[in-house]
Amino acid sequence: MLNKCEEPRQGRGRLFVVSGPSGVGKTTLIERFLKEDSQSRFSISYTTRKKREREIDGKNYYFVDREIFDRMIGDNCFLEWEKVHGYLYGTPRKEILEALDQGIDLFLDIDVNGAVKVKERYPDSCLIFVEPPSEEDLRNRLVLRGEKEIALRMKRVHQEMEKKYLFQYSVINDRLDNAYRDFKRIIETVRRETHGKNHC
Repeated sequence: MLNKCEEPRQGRGRLFVVSGPSGVGKTTLIERFLKEDSQSRFSISYTTRKKREREIDGKNYYFVDREIFDRMIGDNCFLEWEKVHGYLYGTPRKEILEALDQGIDLFLDIDVNGAVKVKERYPDSCLIFVEPPSEEDLRNRLVLRGEKEIALRMKRVHQEMEKKYLFQYSVINDRLDNAYRDFKRIIETVRRETHGKNHC
């Protein structure tokens, strides 16, 4: 039985929301940074989609059925939730609250609409948009990943790119090393400007 979830309040950590089109490399950039940084943690989202072959429940996502997800919506357990490609994804409030109160910087890897919702509900969050060098490049990445319904996904890319202006920072993921350098520089800049553990 799920308990009612607490409303998040301002903590000492920072909330970095990383978003962009599917397949652009958001997860790769975040994972690389987290390997180097002990002050940060990845926020694990909930989803109703099936676990992929190499994914681990509780590491990549919390995989739950629709009944549990709907119950969590009713209990106000999500900072935001969104339907993406037919499945539901949600960002948990309680885990974010606890991490920020402990002074831990938290990284969210969520879709663009979800990122905008987080910014509206948690104004101190820092939004980073990761974009492909071109739509053709992104299409090729999706094909190589074995994704289905490429045309539908590319239509969503257009919608997401139109919201790039809502983000404080952006990174073009052309070459991974260059993109990571820019990604890391943004985080370091935010930390430096906010003098330690204040939010941006």
